[in-house]
Amino acid sequence: MPVKRSNSKTMHRAGELRKELTPAESKLWAYLRGDKLNGVNFRRQHAIGNYIVDFVSIKKKLVIELDGSQHLEQAEYDVERTRYLESRGYKVIRFWNNDVMNDTPALACWRKCERGISRD
Repeated sequence: MPVKRSNSKTMHRAGELRKELTPAESKLWAYLRGDKLNGVNFRRQHAIGNYIVDFVSIKKKLVIELDGSQHLEQAEYDVERTRYLESRGYKVIRFWNNDVMNDTPALACWRKCERGISRD
């Protein structure tokens, strides 16, 4: 029997979050959906263990997280979460919501994501 990637409560919450994207998540999803980043498939609001990641490429083991101001107050939690994901073989890339909304690092974002994807 295959190992479950998460529990039913976390998977249910991920489904709810897919219906409630933040403006920054919605904007980035428009760039990631439909295999637009070098043909790589991404999922949004995906449960891995007890955590729900914003975007993930299962095949490339790449997680993209968008952080709002609440992440300033939960740094310890984010470190623990990143360690867990890295222990499962995922590379985690983080961006601030403001950067996504202002297109400030658009080119840098793509380059960073592409490096994460091409690390095979």
